Amino acid sequence: MTKNYEVKPGFSEPSQRVKALKEAILDTTPRIEADRARLITQSYKETESLPQVLRHAKALEKILTELPVVIRDNELIIGAATVDSRSCQIFPEYGPQGLDQEFDTVATRSADPFAISEDVKKELAEIFNYWKGHTTSELATSLMSEDTKAAYNAGVFTVGNYHQGGVGHLAVNYEKVLKGGIRGVIAEVIQAIKNSDHSAPDWVEKEQYYQAALTTLKAVITFAHRYADKARELAKYTNDSTRKTELLKIAEICSKVPEYPASNFYEALQSFWFVQLIIQIEGSGHSISPGRFDQYMYSFYENDDSITQEEAQDLLDVLFVKFNDLNKLRDIGTATAFAGYQLWQNVNCGGQTKDGEDATNALSYMEIESMAHVMMSMPSLSIRVWNGTPDDFLIKACELSRLGGGQPAFYNDEEIVTAKVNRGETLEDARNYAVIGCVEPASQGKENSWCDAALFNLPKVLEIAMNNGRLNGKEFGPKTGEFEDFKTFDDFVNVYVKQMKFAVGLLVRADNAVDWAHYELGQLAFVSTLVDDCISKGKTLERGGAHYNFTGPQGIGSANIGNALMAVKKLVFDDQTLSMKELKEALDHNFGKEEGIAATSSDTAYDAIAEAVKKVLGENSSFDVKNLDLSGLSSGGTSTAVASPEKSKYQKIHDLVMAVDKYGNDKDEVDYLARFGSRVYCEELEKYATPRGGIYNAGLYPVSGNVLFGTYIKATPDGRYDKETIADGVSPTRGTDTLGPTAAANSVSKLDHFIASNGTLYNMKFSPSAVAGSEGVQRLAALIRGFFDRKGGHVQFNVIDKQTLLDAQAHPENHKDLIVRVAGYSAQFIALDKTVQDDIIARTEFDSF
Repeated sequence: MTKNYEVKPGFSEPSQRVKALKEAILDTTPRIEADRARLITQSYKETESLPQVLRHAKALEKILTELPVVIRDNELIIGAATVDSRSCQIFPEYGPQGLDQEFDTVATRSADPFAISEDVKKELAEIFNYWKGHTTSELATSLMSEDTKAAYNAGVFTVGNYHQGGVGHLAVNYEKVLKGGIRGVIAEVIQAIKNSDHSAPDWVEKEQYYQAALTTLKAVITFAHRYADKARELAKYTNDSTRKTELLKIAEICSKVPEYPASNFYEALQSFWFVQLIIQIEGSGHSISPGRFDQYMYSFYENDDSITQEEAQDLLDVLFVKFNDLNKLRDIGTATAFAGYQLWQNVNCGGQTKDGEDATNALSYMEIESMAHVMMSMPSLSIRVWNGTPDDFLIKACELSRLGGGQPAFYNDEEIVTAKVNRGETLEDARNYAVIGCVEPASQGKENSWCDAALFNLPKVLEIAMNNGRLNGKEFGPKTGEFEDFKTFDDFVNVYVKQMKFAVGLLVRADNAVDWAHYELGQLAFVSTLVDDCISKGKTLERGGAHYNFTGPQGIGSANIGNALMAVKKLVFDDQTLSMKELKEALDHNFGKEEGIAATSSDTAYDAIAEAVKKVLGENSSFDVKNLDLSGLSSGGTSTAVASPEKSKYQKIHDLVMAVDKYGNDKDEVDYLARFGSRVYCEELEKYATPRGGIYNAGLYPVSGNVLFGTYIKATPDGRYDKETIADGVSPTRGTDTLGPTAAANSVSKLDHFIASNGTLYNMKFSPSAVAGSEGVQRLAALIRGFFDRKGGHVQFNVIDKQTLLDAQAHPENHKDLIVRVAGYSAQFIALDKTVQDDIIARTEFDSF
């Protein structure tokens, strides 16, 4: 029977259990634990004669058999990667992730600190010595050419995400385990072995994978049974009769799932969590996203006559809190840029079925309710919207936005489904896309999208084009002429295109080097069994086993490109107000500004950003932070400062530049230049194939890389100063979208979201008064509908006033629960680096529609 959900204004209160579980996590000091690193190292020492895929499978077997089993107080959904809540294990097979350089500072660093004992330091140091020369990160570095490294180190792009860690970024086929159990997956592998030609030349590789898959699947069952035993043990010794009953129920469930199919909602939630957890124990890749949770979980709720809506809601709330029990260590640079202990686990609801019918159900509404109850940094909640989305569902999602936690994000089926079909996916698979990580769409259970494969700095390419192919004063790209010598606007545009082609080619070479490193050393057998075609092909994800294979790097700075091209066209070639020489001279002198960055001028900020730039590129790069000119961050000013008369001259040029129409105000000419500047990148990228048999497809979203990438770039023709933050995602440059939210959204919709099929990201910020009352929520829903009718791809909102954010900076102890939208994720505001906080504060805040 179909279970109805009565939609009421506002949200109910969470249970005391949920409040206690949330508080326990927020009050916990995350710790670094060595159990996984120890166990995988012991296993690898014992299996040095075996193929890599079998070595890693046997290591996972050892980990799942010996990792400490912990059931925390009040928990109903159980299973943990660490002894302490919100703590992390280490994955030495990918590299030390900077920890070998941070043993004495990781506990006190400003971003995402982790406590670590002296014993763990000593043990991990010894473990890292064993892995030296045998990690994926080291192999990837060795496969990169020198010109690729030069571009990487200079901030033209970074592939540090998969270079330094695992890949992740998947929405697997959870339903396979929920409905068939791990025993069902084992049967599928055994059948594939029977169906294979054992004399075929590829059988040797297939056999290794099948053996590895069976090893890991049996270990998953063992892991769950260990939790059943632990629950029985705790029940035996507790004096709390209520808790005893709960623990015995947990033991009963864990004895059954995920080994066998789930038969009710509680069992399905627990089975799901074991899969979600073990994928993140097997490898270090983040963005393991549940995806279309309301679709594959709904039948278990609908057919469960033993549970009330209130009980089901409480279990769902408990699960939402549980997502935050997982954690991952990142080096100080990456943590500074992406602070908030974030793993980007994205839960979706709404949208369409594979048959094109509305997919909204009772569980879709309950997910929104759970996010309102929990409002933590994880999971991310994504709302799929199409023409058939019920108005009351969209209104309910907008009510959640109004709470101010940066949740949910909204996605346009009408654009995304079409874009996926254009990439070769069937209509049914495209309709079944899941949003994973930040904003990336991938067919649920069928796709290895390798999204977030790189950050690409669009304005840096423009800088290279303005300097005859030179990169920071050194020969780099093709010689295409000096900026001052361009005779027409088309000359300038054509040079940008040529330099873009060269830079994208290097990006592809860097990503392919990382891809090959994971092909050789990073095969993961368990997670591969949960993505379609890996079993039938007898290949892991890393070797092209998935039904669909892509690589998805994202471009950053679309608005800066559009505004820069517009300024050159208008001031130099249309109105002839300036010569190219005069504009270039103003750029070289930073428009006369004495300080190179507006966000801060303290020595502390200098050190933090310099270290962030170095670390996010990777520990194995040849980059030396001393080669990066960050003098504009220091209190002493910049070496490009000029005397007062000249400063006035260059400032007047800056005033002229800032008076030119800007992207974000519904002005066609500049909006379509932004479209062109971004499209050049996307079109060039899609020409390339991946090592796994797929193609590259571009995205336009920043994570938080827009703050970091700005430190690499000198002043640009859009009026941006030296080292200043560039625009995030497809959003207008902060403070330049002055004609209201509708005009801003109209500009963003003019970009080609279809070609950026790896996802686009649009941030908007409203004051609470703008969305107050039922009328405010209705207007927000109408804005979303209008933006999506114009084929915008994604939009998300921060609903918070500037004063609250400033007070949180000054008094962080009073704002522990303040969650904000950063980019494709939300995080505790007080956990963010100040440069990222400042960027959020400076975004345009609309106080009316």
